[in-house]
Amino acid sequence: MSEVTQVQPDYNYKVVRQFTVMTVIWGIVGMSLGLLIATQLFAPALNFDIPYLTYSRLRPLHTNSVIFAFGGCALFATSYYVVQRTSQVRLFSDKLAAFTFWGWQAVIVLAAITLPLGMTSSKEYAELEWPIDILITLVWVAYIINFFGTMIIRKTSHIYVANWFFGAFMLTVAVLHIGNSMAIPVSFTKSYSLYAGAVDAMMQWWYGHNAVGFFLTAGFLGMMYYFVPKQAGRPVYSYRLSIIHFWALISLYIWAGPHHLHYTALPDWTQSLGMVMSIILFVPSWGGMINGIMTLSGAWHKLRTDPVLRFLIVSLSFYGMSTFEGPMMAIKTVNALSHYTDWTIGHVHSGALGWVAMVSIGSVYHLVPILFGQPKMYSTSLVNVHFWLATIGVVLYIVAMWMSGVLQGLMWRAVNADGTLTYSFVESLEASKPFYVLRAIGGAFVVAGMLIMAFNCYKTIRAPKTEDVKTSTVAATA
Repeated sequence: MSEVTQVQPDYNYKVVRQFTVMTVIWGIVGMSLGLLIATQLFAPALNFDIPYLTYSRLRPLHTNSVIFAFGGCALFATSYYVVQRTSQVRLFSDKLAAFTFWGWQAVIVLAAITLPLGMTSSKEYAELEWPIDILITLVWVAYIINFFGTMIIRKTSHIYVANWFFGAFMLTVAVLHIGNSMAIPVSFTKSYSLYAGAVDAMMQWWYGHNAVGFFLTAGFLGMMYYFVPKQAGRPVYSYRLSIIHFWALISLYIWAGPHHLHYTALPDWTQSLGMVMSIILFVPSWGGMINGIMTLSGAWHKLRTDPVLRFLIVSLSFYGMSTFEGPMMAIKTVNALSHYTDWTIGHVHSGALGWVAMVSIGSVYHLVPILFGQPKMYSTSLVNVHFWLATIGVVLYIVAMWMSGVLQGLMWRAVNADGTLTYSFVESLEASKPFYVLRAIGGAFVVAGMLIMAFNCYKTIRAPKTEDVKTSTVAATA
């Protein structure tokens, strides 16, 4: 043991620890904001007549804090950890690593200040104004240099598949961010998009759907490809399948954006192209899901006793469900019913809460004991409680939104014999109210689970280190 310890590379775990802790903190903040605005939809008085707490201002803050604060910190933490472990070298630059951490936290804080104040570009998932966009670009370039620099100096000949997905996510997000954020500033807090009309809409959803495809899919598939085999103690089911589905995914996803713009001024051929590419995407997406779940072959029994593994495997089930639902919703005839309804919200959250959050939570539970020199989490029972709270919460949420969405779509389309609308918009809203209450209950379950996670992580971090663990993790704490 001691000999192994001596030759273990001196990894930079400091930045990984920092991002891991902030993942939990921002997860609680972002999901609590989501719970508040979900509650506001059936109890509007909860905005307290304060303009900064209205739904319209908090909603973009919620999406940014969950996607880029919670999800972003999870991606930074896991990619920095995985690239070091699989390359068997320390990060290329500790200074760049520190810059990415503090720069990213600065972006998040600036978002938390500007969005409630109403300073927004009004672009979905890209609401932040141009000075913050420039800071994001600088942080991201530093991130790319550090990641690929580490791979260049690696001591292994092989590039593990997780790094393929992390690398693709980083490069594509850089292109998407720069392309979509091109704007003409008119003041320090206001700018106008370089594009206009249908072109602006197409650029927005080229960015918007690929933020889903690369930030929320490719990046987290990288996470999956490392932590599922590690937690299961099994090799990846099929290395060949991982490479095939990697190239298929990154080749096809980039074309899928126009399916957000069915029945708009966008040319019909562009809408159809987006639809076709979205339908084809079902295949590589399920390739990733199958590869992850089948990694458990010969180790299914571990699901009975390992709640961390349950998080990771159930996240893949939600990933498979979301990536089946998405292509179906991209079909024009289905989209005619689903568009602008709560069905879309349900779909988004089956991916965001079911796939992204659960794979991130499972990865964090795997990381925390390693990073902080503990043999295991403070309480496995609390991890199990968190799993059931998260699972039940997500199911309640998405089922409520599916039912509400289909109801809305049918009510909006209903016409009388004389061609007039059968229902007013207000009537459809009234009919949706019970489902909004159910959604908030599901959200409360999810937030409760995150609070339990924070307590469990805190107790794990603060627990005294055993001598054996101290010895085995000397490189990590150096």
